[in-house]
Amino acid sequence: MESPAPGARCPVQEQRARWERKRSCTARELLETERRYQEQLGLVATYFVAILRAKGTLRPPERQALFGPWELIYGASQQLLPYLEGGRWGQGLEGFCNHLELYTQFAANVERSQTILQEQLKKNKHFRRFVRLQEGRPEFAGLQLQDLLPLPLQRLQQYENFAVALAENTSPNSPDHKQLTRAAQLISETAQRVHTIAQKQKNEQHLQRVQALLSGRQAKGLISGRWFLRQGWLLVVPPRGEPRPRMFFLFSDALLMAKPRPPLHLLQSGTFACRALYPMAECQLHRVFGHSGGPCGGLLSLSFPHEKLLLMSTDQEELSHWYHSLTLAISSQKN
Repeated sequence: MESPAPGARCPVQEQRARWERKRSCTARELLETERRYQEQLGLVATYFVAILRAKGTLRPPERQALFGPWELIYGASQQLLPYLEGGRWGQGLEGFCNHLELYTQFAANVERSQTILQEQLKKNKHFRRFVRLQEGRPEFAGLQLQDLLPLPLQRLQQYENFAVALAENTSPNSPDHKQLTRAAQLISETAQRVHTIAQKQKNEQHLQRVQALLSGRQAKGLISGRWFLRQGWLLVVPPRGEPRPRMFFLFSDALLMAKPRPPLHLLQSGTFACRALYPMAECQLHRVFGHSGGPCGGLLSLSFPHEKLLLMSTDQEELSHWYHSLTLAISSQKN
């Protein structure tokens, strides 16, 4: 039996060495980016939050709505950094998890913060001048306040990536393996909650936009609480006569068909009148033609208990998007 060549390492040793290299690389990147992140948090905390509080340029409710728990997030980073600099990653990230709720609060306030910033920049000339003056400081290197405000949520995603990578490349026998694994789990759960909050905020924006497009008493409150999927023009093919263009709004539980108001309508030009609302739980969907991806478009058949719709598009790709979105909506109602 041949003995291993002198200096050769077994596969287990090589794997451990790869883990250690990845772990060291991840830890170094986490440290370097945390320093930069803390520096940028400090810029906003020092040159905006603290000075605005002292000057009274914004009323306390407006200042709180604009920055949320920014100073507390800054404090959490200040507590974390010494642990990272000392190589105590598990202990540092485990302690940092006590502050994760701040990121959830920050995410829930994002939409309000953006609204306040735009309103104050537009209406408050003292605030507008103050922001321009602070952004001109050399410390900001050309960055604007609106560039810096999303930083905590961007950083949370980075924290998740770093924590998961550290946990995956730490030996189970290492003293900080349990801490890193627990931290990665908690940070991932928080990142998912933040993602859900962002999705809900985006959906609410879609609903508000669609509601503004719909006119007439029948449309009031029609889409409240629904989940928006897509919208677009499709041709409705009647039993007789020419196809008619209609605007369709697809939600997770319903398909809304609307007709454009006349361009010369005094009050409601550019809006749509609701013509029908179809429940997706009762829909049977078939692609009549348009499977091949050719240039001739296609036709979809939507059957409901008391009505059948034939929807046509001359754009094959657009029709495919509609087919997949309708399939998703139908399946979500049957689960």
